[in-house]
Amino acid sequence: MSVGKHDKKLGKERLEYIIEMCTAIENHQVDPFTLNIDDIIAVVKQYFPHWKHPDELQLDAEALHHLASVIKIQSEWVKQRSTSLYTDPFLLEEKIRQTSKESMVQVFASVWAPLVEFEQLSIHNLAQGLLYWDALEPMETRWRNIDVNTVEIGSVSHDEMVKQRVLSNKEFSKELDDCWQELKLKAKEEDSDGKISYWDFIGADTYEETVQRAFLTSFLVTYGYASLEIDRLEETIFVVPHAVPREEALTIQATSIPIVVSCEDWQKWKEGRQP
Repeated sequence: MSVGKHDKKLGKERLEYIIEMCTAIENHQVDPFTLNIDDIIAVVKQYFPHWKHPDELQLDAEALHHLASVIKIQSEWVKQRSTSLYTDPFLLEEKIRQTSKESMVQVFASVWAPLVEFEQLSIHNLAQGLLYWDALEPMETRWRNIDVNTVEIGSVSHDEMVKQRVLSNKEFSKELDDCWQELKLKAKEEDSDGKISYWDFIGADTYEETVQRAFLTSFLVTYGYASLEIDRLEETIFVVPHAVPREEALTIQATSIPIVVSCEDWQKWKEGRQP
């Protein structure tokens, strides 16, 4: 089956992205297990039958070469951890949960080696303290050269605070709820799976409003009103609203996901290009 130029271009871009990711792993800039080997192999297999020209085959071979290097790095990582008696923290936590209190006390008592430390003031320490205080200048002398500017107390109106973007026209909780309702509506209209592209949701006519929407979206995710769906291979981010807030979002250990919302990315989105 023949493929179009657009599909071939997309395939080359995917292979180039795979090579970049593998190179970053080889240079120890990225965790080797960030890359899903099965997904990468599926991409390579998908486009391999359509390569005809030498440069296309060379790109495919280069991607396989770097992929083999990453697999070797992953293998060495596992081998090193297994030979050094490394224990996964999650397995260790599970083992501790299953161990009785009596067993834990016995283990603790068998390895406990308390340290005893004795501290006291000596004549030498007292002499050093007296020398320090005697060398200090009197309080009125130390404060004499401090330049303190007198600032008159003023007031500012609510409208001025809103104008300076310190406050919003409405309460934050109401603003957050409005943003959540808008997200649910747009996600339903955008996709049958109930999700929407991150930039398509936060993007606005001005950069300032876009940053404000990104700020509100971060709170929606933190408070369990929505979640992020990230595809690292495709470099896409979707926002998935929840029908009701998830209470566990505030009780479990969260993972911070930094997302850059630069003016340059906003301009790309305005021009219809993927940031």
